[in-house]
Amino acid sequence: MKHLRVLFTLFLLTQMGAVFAQEEDSEPADKSLKGQFEDLERKSTNYKSGNGVAYEVMKLSSLNELKANIFDTISTANKNIKDLSNTITANEAEIEDLNTKLQETTNKLNGVTEEKDSISFFGVLISKGTYNFILWSIIFGLLILLLFFIYRFRNSNFLTQQAKSALADLEEEYENHRRKALEREQKISRQLQDELNKQKK
Repeated sequence: MKHLRVLFTLFLLTQMGAVFAQEEDSEPADKSLKGQFEDLERKSTNYKSGNGVAYEVMKLSSLNELKANIFDTISTANKNIKDLSNTITANEAEIEDLNTKLQETTNKLNGVTEEKDSISFFGVLISKGTYNFILWSIIFGLLILLLFFIYRFRNSNFLTQQAKSALADLEEEYENHRRKALEREQKISRQLQDELNKQKK
């Protein structure tokens, strides 16, 4: 009867252990490496040897499964690292290409802006400010030359008028002198003729 009780107690403990094991197996397992390590630690047993050294005992299949999962995780991480490195390299190449295109576009824009803000003057591109300065300098210089020539013309015209007036006065004086001389000559000729006529008588 005592043996029957022991057997019955063992049977109940075995059934309860199976129920607990099913409950543990039915619990959702944490698939991360940390969760797998915790699960392995939870399922492991420990004992002390005769000399007092503590040992942890775990199933070799569970350890091999964890090792395979670790290698799979490392392989996946390495593949992700390689993919990310390839993506970074491609992105760097694309960024370099975009920077080159941006520099070219900036240079073209600067050229167009310079051409827009410049004017071709005798085949040379100069800025509008410089062009305006040159243009107004030429206009100012021509204006000064025009005023100088007007002054010279007026001065020459004044001198010409004075010369003409002096010439007219001189001509008039000459004409008066010639007329007086002619009159004197005629008078002398008459006197001479009169003397000749007197002598003939």
